Amino acid sequence: MSAEMDALVERIAARVRQEMLAVEQKRAVPPLPELRGTWQDESALRQQVPDVDRVGTDGSLPVGNPGAVAKFIDHTLLKPDATRADLVKLCEEARTHRFASVCINTTWVTLCVELLKGSGVMTICVVGFPLGAATSRAKAAETREAIANGAAEIDMVVNIGLLKSGEHDKVFDDIRAVVDAASGRPVKVILETHMLSRDEKIAACAISRAAGAAFVKTSTGFSGGGATVEDIRLMRSVVGPDMGVKASGGVRTAEDARNMVAAGANRLGASASVAIVTGGAGKGGY
Repeated sequence: MSAEMDALVERIAARVRQEMLAVEQKRAVPPLPELRGTWQDESALRQQVPDVDRVGTDGSLPVGNPGAVAKFIDHTLLKPDATRADLVKLCEEARTHRFASVCINTTWVTLCVELLKGSGVMTICVVGFPLGAATSRAKAAETREAIANGAAEIDMVVNIGLLKSGEHDKVFDDIRAVVDAASGRPVKVILETHMLSRDEKIAACAISRAAGAAFVKTSTGFSGGGATVEDIRLMRSVVGPDMGVKASGGVRTAEDARNMVAAGANRLGASASVAIVTGGAGKGGY
């Protein structure tokens, strides 16, 4: 990490801590974690889903082996017109190829949990999707319902408007509300990187880590743009080796997967997952 980036991260972390400490007594929140410390014990994460390498990366994930690649993929279907039959097919593909998870809208959590029972494939869902502009209470309520219905992870969209306004304390509160509502389940924060400046991306990563998120994630796939090697490298450089980085949006081929992993991603979100592990042509699109 450059000295300039390091200084920016520290300034953001200090601001967030100062603002939150002022209201900590009233809110009765736990002490804020150090920015450069792990958000929770890595072994506890691994015990939840032992087949999936979920935290950190050394850039050497075995992407040349389709079976090994599969368990780093969140097999994704988030289209608003997806039908029950589409979700059943998604789960069948996830079982067949042993993907890490299916990533779906909250409507389908109960169905997918039932379909994937005993498979080792997680059901994860998106919250505040795709705009991130819902209130923190709404995001937290959606999170609690998803967890109650069996979701193993939550992918939340950051409040982009607040982030771009420089209201870092409110961004922190928004993420922390979802982390608290998730009751220990890992939370990924979707940054929508193509909408952000470099400094905003750094700020979002630093705040996500301070607020207790387990991953930062590039994109929703719904508003243009997508994962880039440059963004993955930047995100990894800010969060360090102990936090997850998920590349999503535009990951359609095995080569795309290799490039993202080499840049520092340790989870891949894709709707072209079958093509990635079989060498076919991926159409993409969530």
